[in-house]
Amino acid sequence: MPGALGIGLLLLGCACALVTLGERDVAGLSPQEGAGLAAAAAALLVILGGVAQRFRAGFGEGLWSLCLWAAVGAGGAALYAYRDEAREAAFRALGEVSPGRPVAGQGGEVTIARRADGSFTVQARVNGREQRFAFDTGASTMVLTAESAAALGIRPAPGAYVVAVQTANGRAAAAPVVLDTVAVGPISERRVPALVTRPGTLSLNLLGMSFLERLASYEVRGSRLILRPGKV
Repeated sequence: MPGALGIGLLLLGCACALVTLGERDVAGLSPQEGAGLAAAAAALLVILGGVAQRFRAGFGEGLWSLCLWAAVGAGGAALYAYRDEAREAAFRALGEVSPGRPVAGQGGEVTIARRADGSFTVQARVNGREQRFAFDTGASTMVLTAESAAALGIRPAPGAYVVAVQTANGRAAAAPVVLDTVAVGPISERRVPALVTRPGTLSLNLLGMSFLERLASYEVRGSRLILRPGKV
């Protein structure tokens, strides 16, 4: 086995060990940072070994291989240097390709991309069924359109519309209900109060404070809406 490849595999093994078994800092580096450094060194050794083999096969092949890997390295360095901008651009693209799709992160955190018009649409599961909501901190409670409620099997009686609500079209009446479950990605809440509007009152459901106030926190950061689950 070539020396560079052998050392590279050894460093890769060290990286895996640091990730799975490491608990203390090593030379001022956390286990994750040490693992990343070891993995980078392993990759560099393997690449240099491959380039050296190309040079042995011929100067032209070796030079081409060296230039190719140099370009890849420069691209990777540029991407790392502008990683925040790249992340924002990726989330903006996601907001248009799949509006409101929740992306799960560490600790159950959920991230949702902003749409091009500046709004946030959130794909949620209500009583196990997919529904789309507008993120609205100005709404004191979750609000369902009559059509969305009917799709969930919720049909308030005519006399149940006793709560006055303010909409873009003026004041209207809504019926109070309780939703068994509301989930956004891995974040799930039970028995969430909501309102159902009369037909034609709203065109989109609202993800309001009766759900948001149960979270540990929520924030808008650049092109991302970040939801953090409350305590279980």
